Amino acid sequence: MPLAAGIDSSTQSTKVVVCDTDSGEVLSTARAPHPEGTEVDPAHWQTALGAAGEGVLDRVAALSVGAQQHGMVVLDEAGDVVRPALLWNDTRSARAAADLVAELGGPQAWADAVGSVPVASFTVTKLRWLAQAEPESARRVAQVCLPHDWLTSRLLPGRPLVTDRGDASGTGYWSPATGAYREDLLERALGTVPGVPLVLDPGGTAGVTASGAVVAAGTGDNMAAALGLGMGPGDVCVSLGTSGTVFAVQDDPAADPTGTVAGFADATGRFLPLVATLNAARVLTATAGLLGTDLAGLDELARSAPAGADGLVLLPYLDGERTPNLPDASGTLLGMRRTNLTPAHLARAAVEGMLCGLADGLDALRAQGLHVRRVLLIGGAAQSAAVQEVAAGVLGAPVLVPTPGEWVARGAARQATWALTGRLPEWPVSGDLLEPRDGAAGVRQQYAAARHLVHPST
Repeated sequence: MPLAAGIDSSTQSTKVVVCDTDSGEVLSTARAPHPEGTEVDPAHWQTALGAAGEGVLDRVAALSVGAQQHGMVVLDEAGDVVRPALLWNDTRSARAAADLVAELGGPQAWADAVGSVPVASFTVTKLRWLAQAEPESARRVAQVCLPHDWLTSRLLPGRPLVTDRGDASGTGYWSPATGAYREDLLERALGTVPGVPLVLDPGGTAGVTASGAVVAAGTGDNMAAALGLGMGPGDVCVSLGTSGTVFAVQDDPAADPTGTVAGFADATGRFLPLVATLNAARVLTATAGLLGTDLAGLDELARSAPAGADGLVLLPYLDGERTPNLPDASGTLLGMRRTNLTPAHLARAAVEGMLCGLADGLDALRAQGLHVRRVLLIGGAAQSAAVQEVAAGVLGAPVLVPTPGEWVARGAARQATWALTGRLPEWPVSGDLLEPRDGAAGVRQQYAAARHLVHPST
């Protein structure tokens, strides 16, 4: 029974799962934390992988890395890191994003070029920020790559830089439609054209570790989650992690000039239209902390309050926001009255506010012509009973809550098995199906009214 390891190098930690390549059964799981912050020395990722993978990675037949998208890792001529990596949730490049969009001729020009309109999350905007804010560091840049690219290189003799089409599509300088880098956009951002990773074919092999394990191309975290869930036509994933994401798999590339939908590629040769928010599970942890309770306590409080929280609405932009594009925004609590200013109502407003932002993202995918058959609800916050109850109505579709699992890491293990055997395996996914409930329309309407009141441009 060959074993495959899937690695999820996320914002907060590294997870390693070992799977049976035949059945997909998860045989073991380990994790190690990452430092807090929106910029991190990549060496911390390698240290965490060493801790989580100790005694495991040298006994598997294949492995693959799924990691947080967009992060900027810049290397010098010797292959050394020039400065700490800027992560996807670092918004200091918001001004650079706006400038780049204008310089190329507006959002439509970017949608046509690379399928997405860049915001502060995208690597291309971080390169422009680097050129302007740290010109000496920018002049040292010989290569630029993503977190998963860098971590994959650490696993291989010779440390080659390779990537896949899924993660490359989140840079802002690789086109899913043409399958090629846009060196003109790289030069526009950084002022030079640095070396970039080789984009491997789906199912391709990056190399072999010193212990003889086959290393797959790896991919971005959302693409890996789609693999782990075995997503097909009509499936939409709503992931409630540090960020919130709504994405689907389809046969044709997306190009949304409004910038709401990012037109990514997936890890199989298809495409992955995606909407992302900066604020998801941490909205709940922050609210629980404010109320002096834990997530279980927040769950109980939220379920004791009525739908709509008697008019109390939280716009949960606690870390700025990506969708809508409000990088400098903060959270806003509206509709406060003596009757609804209670812990239970606030807990309910936090759950509803988080999910209404993602429901807006789901509507944006529908507007692009996507048929939604069911929603797969994953991530740490998906196990909340209050979240499940609200989601089934607010998202406007049947919701499947898969059995809890590390879906990014499992998807990476599935990709590793593909690289090992030459065949993408079929691994089953089970869970509970929740049907939509009544009363959600009013929740969506009061959230939209609050958002337009505070942020009229949205």
